[in-house]
Amino acid sequence: MTKIKLCGLKRVCDIEWANELQPDYVGFVFARQSKRYVTGKEAEKLRAMLHKPVKAVGVFVNEEPEVIAALTRQRTIDMVQLHGNEDEAYLRRLRGMTGVPVIQAFRVKTREDIQRAEKSSADIVLLDSGSGGGKTFDWDLLQDMKRPYFLAGGLTPKNVADAIERLRPFGVDTSSCLETEGVKDKRKMTAFVEAVRRKEIKDE
Repeated sequence: MTKIKLCGLKRVCDIEWANELQPDYVGFVFARQSKRYVTGKEAEKLRAMLHKPVKAVGVFVNEEPEVIAALTRQRTIDMVQLHGNEDEAYLRRLRGMTGVPVIQAFRVKTREDIQRAEKSSADIVLLDSGSGGGKTFDWDLLQDMKRPYFLAGGLTPKNVADAIERLRPFGVDTSSCLETEGVKDKRKMTAFVEAVRRKEIKDE
């Protein structure tokens, strides 16, 4: 079954809708430069509302490992997602401090980007267009990808079934396509989750 991750949740109603839809993961963005940024206190409140077994993923960009470790100790997040320039030394240090699964994101432009992702010691990688503007990248670059991955970048209710059919990713991750005027939209969240699940039912 393709895993579903809905990212950039920041309001109480976002969590309420996620509880109804039951994706596998939700993402809290701790990068201050993002319009979806939440503080540790805000995320703690939202996490307390989140129903099991949905996992909370913390999204970071070049954050100090100590900050991330504190959020894992508080059980605000179950997993870490890295979107900066974090190298293997950083991953080793972070893993030693947290012990939780790590997702490392890679912006895909060329086959060399895929090769870098293949070599990452992260528990799983996320492959993205990197633009944050709801655009896909060239999926043909993924035909030689050997390890499981989250697919992100421009996924919508209209193209996610095709993406799953063609690529068979471990999971699909979306944020901007779930929004209207910069905030999450329940109808769009529902349409995305239903599109994935209809595809899964069809394949059974």
